[in-house]
Amino acid sequence: MQNKNITSLSVVLPVYNEQDNLPALFEEIRRSIANIGKEWEVLFVDDGSKDRSLEVIRALAAEHPQVRYLSFRKNCGQSAAFAAGFQAARHEVIVTMDADLQNDPSDIPAMLIEFERGYDMVIGWRAKRKDTFAKRIASRWANAIRNRLTGETVRDTGCSLKVLRTTMARRIPMFTGMHRFLPTLMKMQGATVAELKVNHRPRLHGVSKYGAFSRAKTAAFDLLAVAWMKRRYINYDIA
Repeated sequence: MQNKNITSLSVVLPVYNEQDNLPALFEEIRRSIANIGKEWEVLFVDDGSKDRSLEVIRALAAEHPQVRYLSFRKNCGQSAAFAAGFQAARHEVIVTMDADLQNDPSDIPAMLIEFERGYDMVIGWRAKRKDTFAKRIASRWANAIRNRLTGETVRDTGCSLKVLRTTMARRIPMFTGMHRFLPTLMKMQGATVAELKVNHRPRLHGVSKYGAFSRAKTAAFDLLAVAWMKRRYINYDIA
C-alpha cells in the first residue's frame, strides 16, 4: 500500500425521525473536521421522516454552506439512503454515520489518518457497545454467521461509521440490506479494508428503528444473496 493524502470528504447521513439529534450531530461533525485541512460537506438523506427532521435539515442547510440534503418522498430504508448519498457525494472520500448520535464524530480524524495509509475502506469497531444486552447478543450472532458465510473476519460490520473511497462506493451493487455488507461488497472490487476501534454512545433522543431480532429473517435472505453474489461477481477495469 502507498500512503495518499486526501483533500476532501463527504459525510453521508441517512435520517429517519431524528429531529432532536441533528443540530448537535452537525455541530460535533463540524468541530471534528473543520480544522483538518480538507474540503468537506455533510450530506443528509432524509428517508421519509414523519417528524420535523427535514425542517431541521433545511434550517441547517440555510445556515451552513457545507450542508446539503436529499429528501425521499417515502421511507425507503437505510440502504437506499446510503445508495442515494453515494451517488450525490461531491468529494473523493465518503464517511458514513448513523444520525442517532451513537457514533462519535470525534473518531473521524483518526479513521481518515488510517485511510491515508493506503486503504480503500476503514470500518469502525465498537469494542464497547452501549446497546441493550439483547441487541448486543443478536448483533454478535448475526456478525458471526455473516462472517462464516461470506468468508469475512470483520468484527463489527454493523457499525455505520465507515470511510470509503467514493469511486468504489458508487460501484457497489445496490439492494435492500446492502448497508450490512459494505466491507464484503467493497472487497469484491479488490478494496483493501482496515478496522479501527471507535467510541459508541448510548442513545439520548428518539428510539431505535430496529428491534433486536426483528430483522433476522430479512437479513438471512440478504446474506444468502451476498454469498451467491460473491461467487458470481464480475470485476474488471478498462485500461
